[in-house]
Amino acid sequence: MDNESTTPFYYPDYPIEEPCQKLDVKHTASRLLPPLYSLVFIFGFVGNALVFLVLIRCKKLKSMTDIYLLNLAISDLLFIVTLPFWAHYAADQWIFGDALCKVLTGFYHMGFFGGVFFIILLTMDRYLAIVHAVFALKARTVTFGILTSVITWVVAGLASLPAIIFTKSQKEGIQHTCSPHFPSEQFSAWKNFQTLKMNLLGLVVPLLVMIICYSGILKTLLRCRNEKKKHKAVRLIFVIMIVYFLFWAPYNLVLLLNTFQAFFGLDNCESSKRLDRAIQITETLGMTHCCINPVIYAFVGEKFRRYLSTFFHKYIVRRFCKRCPIFQGEALDRVSSMYTRSTGEQDISTGL
Repeated sequence: MDNESTTPFYYPDYPIEEPCQKLDVKHTASRLLPPLYSLVFIFGFVGNALVFLVLIRCKKLKSMTDIYLLNLAISDLLFIVTLPFWAHYAADQWIFGDALCKVLTGFYHMGFFGGVFFIILLTMDRYLAIVHAVFALKARTVTFGILTSVITWVVAGLASLPAIIFTKSQKEGIQHTCSPHFPSEQFSAWKNFQTLKMNLLGLVVPLLVMIICYSGILKTLLRCRNEKKKHKAVRLIFVIMIVYFLFWAPYNLVLLLNTFQAFFGLDNCESSKRLDRAIQITETLGMTHCCINPVIYAFVGEKFRRYLSTFFHKYIVRRFCKRCPIFQGEALDRVSSMYTRSTGEQDISTGL
């Protein structure tokens, strides 16, 4: 059975009487995917690593939002560290063995589901902070943030478990692969289950949560007298919803079409090839969302930019440019004075 998979989310076609030759699809993937994966790895790793370091070094994890942002960055980093391996796999074949195949598949899926779940938690956190501000004072604690984060990682692990169990490395023809291999007698059932799970947890649930929570947020903000604050929050809310939908909805829809090809009348060789190419493109688009997360959840916040500036001066400039007077003394003091406890806690997830 030919398998053109380059990542754990792609599932091999069910065997048919006359195998569909997809050498051209594999050739396209070997040239297109490695450089794209490499770019996503570089930008995603740098952005999320900065979020992680700033939250630990400067923000000091003082709120439930900080805890969720930190775990979101960890989810994205977990997802991102697998990309160099998938890039090599797309260019050649799987050379890293069965154990690493399962481990990286687990990282990939846990990073994905963890990212989705922490986006949901951040949305609910924002809803509580704006719509139920009085209740939020008691509920939005660091302790509760840590507890819900632990539960979230357990759920992400359970959601990833089938992929970890059924994915393995083996020799197929003249090449080694790393791909899901469901029991032959239950192949269709497992493949359908995995696809429906992806669409439900990766698209339907987060979009429903976003629509419900942000509808309540918008109603509250429209009554807000601070026009500048209201418009800034409303703008970011729409960015969060639209960006998430644009980046992940195409892949989920194409995966649905690929899994239920017969139902949609696409169970022929040419349609299968087109769906394979569509999966490669849309999945890569979805991967780039982890590069956008640091921007829409952190870097948009004005106060976070000040923390980032402080981190840069304190840990980069002092170490590599000790004798640069422009970055020392008063410049550093001015940056530090921009955020004191008297200014109040500003939530970096929304810039409010």
